[in-house]
Amino acid sequence: MSVSHLHLDIFSGIRELERELSKLRLGGYHLHAARRHKSSIEGVKFDVHLDGEGHGDGHAHEHGHEHEHEHGHEHGHGHQRTFAIIRQLIETSALSDWVKAKAIAVFHRVAVAEGKVHGLPPESVHFHEVGAVDSIVDIVGAAICLERLGRPRVTSGPVVEGTGFVNCAHGRFPIPTTATLEILGARGIGVTQCDEPHELVTPTGAAILAEFAETFGPMAEVRARRIGYGLGTRENKTRPNVLRVILGDGLETSAVRDWEIDEVSVLETNLDDISGEILGHVLEKALRMGALDAFHTPIQMKKQRPGVLLSLLCAPAEADRFTEFLLVETSAFGVRRTTAQRRKLKRDHIVVKTAFGSVQVKRGLLDGQVVQAAPEYESCRSVAAMAGVPVKDVFEAARRALG
Repeated sequence: MSVSHLHLDIFSGIRELERELSKLRLGGYHLHAARRHKSSIEGVKFDVHLDGEGHGDGHAHEHGHEHEHEHGHEHGHGHQRTFAIIRQLIETSALSDWVKAKAIAVFHRVAVAEGKVHGLPPESVHFHEVGAVDSIVDIVGAAICLERLGRPRVTSGPVVEGTGFVNCAHGRFPIPTTATLEILGARGIGVTQCDEPHELVTPTGAAILAEFAETFGPMAEVRARRIGYGLGTRENKTRPNVLRVILGDGLETSAVRDWEIDEVSVLETNLDDISGEILGHVLEKALRMGALDAFHTPIQMKKQRPGVLLSLLCAPAEADRFTEFLLVETSAFGVRRTTAQRRKLKRDHIVVKTAFGSVQVKRGLLDGQVVQAAPEYESCRSVAAMAGVPVKDVFEAARRALG
C-alpha cells in the first residue's frame, strides 16, 4: 500500500506553525519566511527573529539548516535553561501529547550528549543556545510540522559533515563537534566528512535526525508529490547551501503500525575452545554490564568440530566496549558486528489482583490493542514469598486475572 513519506527534513506553512507555537507561551521572538534564491534555486528562507537584541529587527536564527554553533553562541538571548526546565515548559503547554513527547525526546538526546561531555546527569545539563528561544522554536516546530503532515515516515540521506573548527563557549573544537558525534553515535548513525570547510551538522540538527529518521541512505521507491528547498545564509565553498525536502508516497507491503523503531548492534563470534563455566560467566557479566541480551547457540564449525555461536545485543554506542569485552573475556580472535533495526511493541504496566496479592503485569500494544501480556517475575516472586506459595501458582493466578 501507499504511505506518506518525508525524505530528509520537514516542510509546512508559517501561519499554522505560529498558531501551534503560541501554545508554548514563549515570547521574545517572531517568525519570518520568504521566497529567495540560492545558487539559482528558488526556495524558502525561514528565520526566527529574536526581539530586543539590538540587531535591527532582532537576531535572525535560521531554521534547521545552518546555525552558528549551538554552544558557542551565548549572547544572553533566552536565559540558559536546564533540560528539566525545558521539559517542564513543553509538558505544561497546550501542545498535543505527540508533539510534547517528540520535542522532549529531541532535547533529551542533546542533554544526554552534553552530560557525557561535561560529566553531568541529563537533568542538570545547562543548555546554552540550544536552550534559548530560537532552538526551542526549531525543535518544537519540527515536531509540529511533522504532526501537521500526518506523522509521515521520515528517512534521510547519509549524514555528511564538513571540516575545520568551530568557536564554542567551551573553546575551539574540530568539526564534527563532540556533542554532534555523541548524538549520532548513540543512535548508530554514521557520519562522513567532505571537503566543505564549515559545520554542516549541528547538535540540534543531529538530534532531530536521530529522533525522527528511520533510515539513512539513498531513497527507495519514493514517488515525489512535492519538493521543497530550504535556503541557508552562508555561501558554501563546495556545494550550494540548499536543503532539499521530498514529500511523497512510499511503497509499503503492510499497513502502517504504531510500533516503536530503534537500532541495535549485534556482536557474534564462533567459539570451540571455551569451557561451559567461562561461557556462563561471560553471559552473566555481559548482562550486568548493560547488554540488551546475551546468549549462545550450538553450531558445527570447520572440520566438523562442535562449537557455540556467542551472540550479544547492545546499543550501537556501546558496541566497541562490548567488542573489547568479548575479545578479553573469551578465546575469540575476532568479533563480527552488524546493525539491526528493531520493531517493538509499545509497552505499559498494569496491576491485577489475585488471591495471593496484587501482581504487576507488562503489556505490549499494537495500534492500541493489547497483543502481549506477561506477569512480571520479580512481582510474582515477591507476592509468592509473602503468601508462602510457589511462584508458578502466582503466575497462573495473574494470567487468569488477565482474562
